[in-house]
Amino acid sequence: MTATIQGVPVSWDRVRDLFALDSTVAYLNHGAFGAVPIPVQRAQQRLRDEMEANPVAFFTRGLSDRLAHARRHIAAFLGADPDATALVPNATAGIAIALRTVQLGAGDEILLTDHAYGAVRLAAARFGARSGAVVREVAIPLTATDDEALALVTSAFTPRTRLVIVEQVTSPTAKVLPVDKIAAAARDRGVAVLVDGAHAPGMLNVDVAAIGADFWVGNLHKWAFAPRPAATLVTAAEHRPAVEPLVVSWLEPNGYPAAVEYGGTLDYTAWLAAPTGLHLLRTLGPDRVRRHNIDLADYAQLAVAAAIRADPADLTRSPATSMRLVPLPPGIATDRPSAMALRDRLSKQYKCEVQVTDWRGRGYLRISAQVYNTRSDVERLAAACAELVRAGG
Repeated sequence: MTATIQGVPVSWDRVRDLFALDSTVAYLNHGAFGAVPIPVQRAQQRLRDEMEANPVAFFTRGLSDRLAHARRHIAAFLGADPDATALVPNATAGIAIALRTVQLGAGDEILLTDHAYGAVRLAAARFGARSGAVVREVAIPLTATDDEALALVTSAFTPRTRLVIVEQVTSPTAKVLPVDKIAAAARDRGVAVLVDGAHAPGMLNVDVAAIGADFWVGNLHKWAFAPRPAATLVTAAEHRPAVEPLVVSWLEPNGYPAAVEYGGTLDYTAWLAAPTGLHLLRTLGPDRVRRHNIDLADYAQLAVAAAIRADPADLTRSPATSMRLVPLPPGIATDRPSAMALRDRLSKQYKCEVQVTDWRGRGYLRISAQVYNTRSDVERLAAACAELVRAGG
C-alpha cells in the first residue's frame, strides 16, 4: 500500500518524484542546503496560508503550544530531552548562543579541530577576541581512527582549555568523529564540549543524550527533510539558566527554551513543518534511506576517483555517512576561491552540482548521496570531472 503525506503519494519506487529538483541537473550536493520534499513544502505552505489568513490568530493564539509540540517530536527523534531542546534557525545560530553562554576570560582557550566548518571557526574567533580567549586548532588526519582522534584532541587540552568544539560529521571532509568519547574525556578534565552535529540528524541514528555534551547543535534541513531554516540546540541542565537568546523578546522571562525560540514576527513555519519531514523519513524507512545513501556514496567515490585517476590509497571514508571525498589532482582547487570556481564551472558547464572543498591545501570533491540520486547522476559527474581534469581543471 502506498502512503500519502499532504496529498502526495509516498513510495520507494517513485521516490525521485517527491522532490522538485531540476531533472536536467545531477544534484549530488544535498549536504550543502538539503532539498525539501514536496509533501513538506505543502505542509509549510499551508501553515503560511494560515498565517496570512489571520496573522493575529497565528502569532498570538496557540503558537507557543504548537512550537512546544514540534519541539517534542524533534527531541524524540534526536534522543534528546524536550526541556533541553530549543529550536533555532541553523547550527551556526545555535553555536553562537552556546559561545555566548560559556563564560570565557582572558587567556582561556577554545579548542577546535582543523575540520571545523568555516563559519564556526569565524564565530570562535569573534567570541575569543571579545573575551580575550585564545583559539587553537588540533590537526586530525583523515585516516585517524576514533581512538587516534580522541588521543589527539585530549592531548591538546591544557589547564587553560575551557571549551572544545568538535564535529559529529565534519563538513569539509565528511569524517565522523567520536564525539561521545571526546565529551566523556572533556568532562573528566572540566572542559565544556560543544558538538557541531550540523549533518547528523537524518544521516546518522542520533542519540544526543547518550553523547553527553554540554551543547549539541544539529540541522534538520539537511538530512532530516525539514524546510530551511530549521535546527536544534540541546543544552545541558547546568547551562540553561545562563543561556541568552540572540534577540530579546516578550518571552525573555520564560527562560530556556521558549525565550530562545520566540522572536516576534519571525516565520515559524519551517519549525512547525519539520515533523512532517520526520514523518516522511519514517515512512520511507530511515534504515533503507541510509543504506541507499551510503551504498551510492561508496559507488560515487570509486567511480569519480577512477574517472580522474585518483590514487585509491588517498580515498578515505566514514562508513556511516552519505558523503564521500575524492581528492583532486595536486594544484586544482587548493584554496576557497579556486574551489568555488570549479564548483560553479561543474554546475554551469556540465549541470552537475557537487561541493568542491579545499582542506590542508588540497582540493577535494565532496559528493553527497540522497534518495533522489541514481548511478546515472554519478556517471555524469564522473565524465565531467574526467574532462575537466584532462583540461587541467
